[in-house]
Amino acid sequence: MKRQVSPSMEDYLETIHLLKRNSGNVRVRDIARALSISMPSVTGALKNLEKKGFVNHPRYDSVGLTESGSRIAREVYRRHRVIKTFLSKVLGLNTELAEKDACRIEHWVSAETADRLTEFLKAEYNIRTEQEQREIPDGDETDTGSGGPVHPG
Repeated sequence: MKRQVSPSMEDYLETIHLLKRNSGNVRVRDIARALSISMPSVTGALKNLEKKGFVNHPRYDSVGLTESGSRIAREVYRRHRVIKTFLSKVLGLNTELAEKDACRIEHWVSAETADRLTEFLKAEYNIRTEQEQREIPDGDETDTGSGGPVHPG
């Protein structure tokens, strides 16, 4: 199956999703800051994402995700959290390295693999707290987790 979006585009969608969830209003400068890139680069990427139907960005206004953009962003973020949890809890990597590696791996793991990792983590680790349940999301979750840092994909 051909990829809908590149890893870079997934990073933009995921970042917009997290910024919106954390602060409600997403501007070009917020995305640029979160991804450590220039505002003109963000503007160019947003134009491309808008052409593909993944974002809404009226000139000089806040950025929003379309339904399809939001679906992709939530799935990328779900894969990210599952991978990060696996790397830190199973492999024992420190949180910082698990975060960095999850940002790289999230683009190449299929939804099926993420689902299997989720099943494995839930079966092998006794999930007792609400935070741990958010860290190991279900495949159909819509991410109602609270806040947290925006990671640069």
